[in-house]
Amino acid sequence: MRLTSGAMDCEKVRADAIDCHVAVLAQAVQARQRAFMANQSPPRIFDAARRRAIRQRSARLSKMDPDSSYILADMTDDVIERVSFMRLEPARSLVIGDRHGRIAAALPSTAGEIVTADPLTLDEEAPLQLGAFDFIASVGTLDTVNDLPGALIHLRNALAPGGVLIASMIGAGSAPLLRRAMLAADGQRPAARMHPMVDRRAGAELLQRSGFARQVVDSRSLDVRYSSLETLVRDMRAQGLSNALVSRPPALTRKALVIAKQEFLLDADENGRVSETFEILTLTGWKS
Repeated sequence: MRLTSGAMDCEKVRADAIDCHVAVLAQAVQARQRAFMANQSPPRIFDAARRRAIRQRSARLSKMDPDSSYILADMTDDVIERVSFMRLEPARSLVIGDRHGRIAAALPSTAGEIVTADPLTLDEEAPLQLGAFDFIASVGTLDTVNDLPGALIHLRNALAPGGVLIASMIGAGSAPLLRRAMLAADGQRPAARMHPMVDRRAGAELLQRSGFARQVVDSRSLDVRYSSLETLVRDMRAQGLSNALVSRPPALTRKALVIAKQEFLLDADENGRVSETFEILTLTGWKS
């Protein structure tokens, strides 16, 4: 399935550019859900090789500047707080995506074996060992898997009875200023430059349909201040949030890039900064 205007002819849609762009992204999310409900192969939205290259670059940049991974740090801190609040003492845990090892280090001393997995080498759309873990944490990885329902089913199957999954990812509504800047730059022919994202309602439905006995889904906002579009793009690259879509949009022209930069800072304060928002979606599911 293509996510550019080839998947939905934007000129034939009687709506403005923003409505058309939103419709293209919504089409991708709906296709995921339809494939899951019909037990069909999921659409190929994300390019696996490109996703891997993006994460490899992010890992290198993170080693050079650990502070650049502030979204991942926020996710891991939140998981650690939840584990403490829930008083989890798992006998065997699986931690996916925490490249700095903070979650593993924070688990109670009474916790047993802790297995860490790198998304670069772990196929999140493939089955895991059945019933092997009492606790699974996944941070910042599930938002770019093609078969999200299937990945959640595999994670549930990997839990022992009574086991808990906590999965955190970038959610719907993230980066509204960047989205606005890209729409302004593209003009009347918007391209799909942003990933389709899951919101709280869709997250709850996914957990339920994946067979979790109990589900809790919540979202919170992380606001970050930027002085330029270039700074935001640099930070997103460092955190593995670059475009991994199969259908890559055309590069912005010089004129379009100038428009994007101006639009991004349209509401800047007296210090020339704007506040960009990232929505952090957390899925918590219990296996019966």
